[in-house]
Amino acid sequence: MDPVSRKTITVDVNGEGFEREVDARRLLIHFIRDDLDLTGSHIGCDTGNCGACSVLVDGVLVKSCMMLAIQADGARIETVEGLAQDGELNALQQSFSDHHALQCGYCTPGMLMSATALLRQNGSPSDEEIRRGIQGNICRCTGYVNIVEAIRAASE
Repeated sequence: MDPVSRKTITVDVNGEGFEREVDARRLLIHFIRDDLDLTGSHIGCDTGNCGACSVLVDGVLVKSCMMLAIQADGARIETVEGLAQDGELNALQQSFSDHHALQCGYCTPGMLMSATALLRQNGSPSDEEIRRGIQGNICRCTGYVNIVEAIRAASE
């Protein structure tokens, strides 16, 4: 195999350091799910449209199906698994549960990461700002009403 086709990367994922050799064409979502066994982030469309794979890379919301793992070399990555603290849901996760903001749950990890990014930038968003903050995430079950309510409640 061509030595340029593989590269060793170092990343911090949810506060834990990892060093792995990866194929140069490996997508970040596949690295997270298959190499690190963190399966909370979902693969939905592989085209960047649905948002199910959304994670934070150095605090910036990205769709991990649109980023190569080697582009994350040296980065701090946050996935949905990193939201809970000591086995307890964080306020946003609890709000999603309390407000029935999920049905099938497929979009939920991406919604939670998008909402996390939004609330870090704007701790008290309006409903319009919430809708804009999650517009890159498709939910086919809920109609978004309860998702918006959950994010609003978590911001209060």
